[in-house]
Amino acid sequence: MSAPVPVPVPQQRTGSTVETQPAAETIGDPGTSGTTGTSGSSGNSGSSGNSGNSGGGDLTLLVIDDDPAGTFTAPELPEGAGTRVRIRTARNLTEAERLLTDDIDCILVDLALPGSGDSDDLAPLKHVLRLAPRHAVLALAAEGDVERAAGAVRVGAQDYLFRGELDGRLLSRAIRYAVERKRADIAQRQLTESRLRAQENARLERGLLPTPLLQGSDLTFAAHYRPGRSRALLGGDFYDTVRTPDGTVHVMIGDVCGHGPDEAALGVELRIAWRALTLAGLCGDRLLSTLQQVLEHERESEEIFATLCTVDITPDGRRAGLCLAGHPSPLITRNGRATQLLPYEEGGPALGLLPRARWPRRQVELGASWGLMLYTDGLIEGRAAPGATRRLGQEGMVEMINAQLAGGLTGDDLLQSAVAQARELNGGELTDDVAVLLLGREGT
Repeated sequence: MSAPVPVPVPQQRTGSTVETQPAAETIGDPGTSGTTGTSGSSGNSGSSGNSGNSGGGDLTLLVIDDDPAGTFTAPELPEGAGTRVRIRTARNLTEAERLLTDDIDCILVDLALPGSGDSDDLAPLKHVLRLAPRHAVLALAAEGDVERAAGAVRVGAQDYLFRGELDGRLLSRAIRYAVERKRADIAQRQLTESRLRAQENARLERGLLPTPLLQGSDLTFAAHYRPGRSRALLGGDFYDTVRTPDGTVHVMIGDVCGHGPDEAALGVELRIAWRALTLAGLCGDRLLSTLQQVLEHERESEEIFATLCTVDITPDGRRAGLCLAGHPSPLITRNGRATQLLPYEEGGPALGLLPRARWPRRQVELGASWGLMLYTDGLIEGRAAPGATRRLGQEGMVEMINAQLAGGLTGDDLLQSAVAQARELNGGELTDDVAVLLLGREGT
């Protein structure tokens, strides 16, 4: 190791001191002449600057100058500043890389640093910026070299200083400004990246929500979806509706246990598999058995299961086949009469619970004019009243829907009002995902 390069130290004033640390990493203390010490850390940082000096306290400055003793004189801070500037010096980029540790607050780079071997007069600065992307960097320019100083800021330096204008107050202010500006730039970049990720996730999740395929059908359709986890567009609930070439309308709604991103991904897989199998001609027990195989292969643990309700409506719209796999039974209203639950005694278990389960298909008479509402348990598991322990349940939901139908609500308005009232009765946000579908047919 080479001998320490002495750095001129100004006379100490009350309330403020300046310390210098040359390439040999010794510290000259103006209060105790001749005392030396070693730095508390070594090695290349390159990833993060010192974050402990925001708003006050000591500052550590790394000066990269080929002649720190002859051309850079440690400035004297103004009296009453309450700040000690610790100056660490490096005579070239190799020494700078060795001295660039986590306790460095700012780097001052001499733009006239020789030996870069590059025609670019900003090459030393650019090298430092690559070496320390998260540190604040100041450029030191010759007096009057405004163009090069401005270019330093354009390529990434936080500010520039002219060699002949350095004084203690200016240097302290410039260091603090550079550090805070760098922190603000990093925070803004992280915020921008976070927003971009959120937008990408939102576009992805919107793309995973289904588009009903009902061309050629005279049925009305409405859907309302609300994930249980905050800041998400997709949860463990899933639904879909398609019309096959024979005119049959197939509708499905399901719920993967849990409502995190893994459950949301599994729900999307089951929905896409259901659509493909339905368009391939499967229905009833065959379709559900195949979906269970998909679930068993895709789930992360054997404890994961999914409930499902499928309805296939005949081309004339008067009859339907109903299959329940551990899922709540749909609601139906016929010819404007009161809503009631469809039969659910013959349902099968949830998908993923029993390896060789069966799901019987029950025939249901719909009539000429009807409305059919499918939903997940997030709608009925909230409280029946704020502070109550009793759940809303299916019977409470039937009463709620009948009251809203009596008030003339239909379609999207009915679904939004139902979810809003369930949230109001719960005394706050519903904690589980909620999906509600409404299919209807007006008789001739």
